[in-house]
Amino acid sequence: MGESIDLRLGTPIENRRTGAGIEGMAEAELERSQRLAAIREGRLASIHSWELVTAVDGPGTRLTVFFSGCPLRCVYCHNPDTMEMRRGQDVQLEELVRRIKRYRRVFSSSGGGITLSGGEVLMQPAFARNVLQAAKEMGVHTAIDTSGYLGAVADDAFLDNVDLVLLDVKSGTEESYKALTGRPLQPTLDFGNRLAARGTTVWIRFVVVPGWTDSEENVEAIAENIAPWKQVVERVEVLPFHNMGQDKWDALGMEYKLRDAQPPSKETVERVREQFRARGFMTY
Repeated sequence: MGESIDLRLGTPIENRRTGAGIEGMAEAELERSQRLAAIREGRLASIHSWELVTAVDGPGTRLTVFFSGCPLRCVYCHNPDTMEMRRGQDVQLEELVRRIKRYRRVFSSSGGGITLSGGEVLMQPAFARNVLQAAKEMGVHTAIDTSGYLGAVADDAFLDNVDLVLLDVKSGTEESYKALTGRPLQPTLDFGNRLAARGTTVWIRFVVVPGWTDSEENVEAIAENIAPWKQVVERVEVLPFHNMGQDKWDALGMEYKLRDAQPPSKETVERVREQFRARGFMTY
């Protein structure tokens, strides 16, 4: 387990002072305009938290940065507080780059690096692009953890600074994916096709959710979808569902559809892994 630390940099987004009267309103509008410009230029981002972990979110010891904001509404999400950007903290690019520099020796000795996660990192592509470029200039291994739904915003120049993509393929058919996330599957498949064509290394992640994603037919559909990417898929990680995020859903006043769901059995998880192994994927 890593040490999870909330970033308390900058000013909480929901607690800005707006001043008083017309002058205060003008100052607030100027501040808002400046903040939006900084976000567009990639100098500022809404960040939920960060943690330093080993053997999670990529190889070696990694600084994983969790971006706020996500276009998906996965029913099993264990961090629903990352779904909206307004719940994050403003973080300056320079501060995050300093943190990466601080851990360069740790990354070098462990074969680690940085992973930009979420939420959904591609909700804030300009900032992510700048962080990745700065990390590569320091010789630090880079990874992004993404659903791929917003993959179109990651152009070739963006991906040139990405060593590894942790691609969350959440379900195997359009119908099941839409029920699970509220969004279509095809953008993820399009992104995977681009990564394969580029030769970008990919780790597939798949969460086994009883009654939602665990059927043999659904797993076979996923295996079929990712088969064309075999030359770049280094591993498939099969992750059992857990409901440890339920309290967060309750605290946010959000409906949690998996309240009575149980984690999948060891037998089910192993069966799913064997289905991917049967297609020739290194599976964990």
